Amino acid sequence: MIMVTLHSRPVITALLVSLSSVMVACTQVAPSRYDQVQRETTQSDQVQPGTSPRDRQTDRPTGAKKVVNGRRLNRYFPRSGNGFSVIPAQEKRGFAEYKLNQGGKTVAMLSINDTVSNPAAAEKFERSRTQIGGFPAVSQGQTGTAVLVGDRFQVKALSRNPAFTSQDRAKWIQKFDLNGLSNLK
Repeated sequence: MIMVTLHSRPVITALLVSLSSVMVACTQVAPSRYDQVQRETTQSDQVQPGTSPRDRQTDRPTGAKKVVNGRRLNRYFPRSGNGFSVIPAQEKRGFAEYKLNQGGKTVAMLSINDTVSNPAAAEKFERSRTQIGGFPAVSQGQTGTAVLVGDRFQVKALSRNPAFTSQDRAKWIQKFDLNGLSNLK
């Protein structure tokens, strides 16, 4: 039989509180990979090194338009299939990015960027003579291809493997829901 003395009560109380905390922590469900990426890449209200208060705001007005929260861009990305995996990589105000993997290796990066906060990013499309999916397209160096959707959203594919060609980039850009994205306000 265990004797409880007046001096052992605080120890027993502390032990029970600790044990119940461990039990609660063990019963929580692990987040999905999307939840984890969301938490890691979405800027919080807390000050993070290298960010200004302006950078931490979401849907911040710029002129007459607001920058779209990156979370709202996810639905317009292509789906995995035919040996390719489309995996969330980063999300923040006005931006979402996914890895395009094949055989466990990243062959390209796919992204959508809201140009409201950076109008110069949209200006390069004014001189475009080519189109992809009915939208003005530009090459960005040897490894990048982008289109401007709805005069606002830059949809980009960047090769991470030399075998992923400009034709592959154009094909994957067309797999985005470009028409749906053009209606996003």
